[in-house]
Amino acid sequence: MGTMKGTRQGLGPRRWTDAMGAVHGPAQEGARVVSLVPSLTELLFELGLDGQVVGRTGFCVHPRSRVRRVPKVGGTKTVDVAKVRRLAPTHLVVNVDENPRPVVEELASFVPNVIVTHPIEPEDNLRLYDLLGGVFGREQRATELTAALTAELEATRAFAAGLAREQVLYLIWKSPWMGVSRETYISRMLAQVGWDTVPVQAHARYPVVDLSPQIMLGVSRVLLSSEPYSFGPRHIDGLRGELPPQCHPEIQLIDGGMTSWYGSRAIEGLRYLRALRTAFSP
Repeated sequence: MGTMKGTRQGLGPRRWTDAMGAVHGPAQEGARVVSLVPSLTELLFELGLDGQVVGRTGFCVHPRSRVRRVPKVGGTKTVDVAKVRRLAPTHLVVNVDENPRPVVEELASFVPNVIVTHPIEPEDNLRLYDLLGGVFGREQRATELTAALTAELEATRAFAAGLAREQVLYLIWKSPWMGVSRETYISRMLAQVGWDTVPVQAHARYPVVDLSPQIMLGVSRVLLSSEPYSFGPRHIDGLRGELPPQCHPEIQLIDGGMTSWYGSRAIEGLRYLRALRTAFSP
């Protein structure tokens, strides 16, 4: 059986290294992919791999019109291992943050190729495009995505250069309130437009947040994310009532998909954040 694109004349097939250091060669024709990462399922479709994605999680909902035909295999953390086995995938796409290691190790016992991802910076998406586009023979489309993201990163750097930086509290959950550390992809995306998340230091990547004066006095803006908790307008007044009386930050809703979904969504995400920062500026 022939391989997909990836062979260099006189040099043999290319190799790509994933986030865990595993080296991957070009996939064979007819590769069957199960993706356990919503944003990377979207990227696989953006790369034109519609016919080869044979399994996804219930949270893999984009692109809506094309992903519906793909069987679900559970959630990102609660995978139906037997269902994955029946799909006979040749490749599994996972993420360090989103998929529990024991689940991935169990799946790796029968899936020949496990591609592990762990983007932290928006720039890490460039490597993702090269990795998935290369392994699955979609180098041309990966190059197009690389050019598009590079242009957005440059535009965002120029945009942020003229802005005063603001401290923001980005909330992803309530009861208890939970935010994001500066070691997360979300925080690094927000930093692109001059929004620096608090707390400055945290022991957890997604820490429980104490709405105390010590935390809130330096915060000029609270951003309520649409996911994983579905914050809506009704939560704005509720949160305002829990803040210290001497703290009066602006409170706004934000589309969590534009900050937390990496892959191809990062291109649109950077445009969205520039527009949002402009709209929120006085």
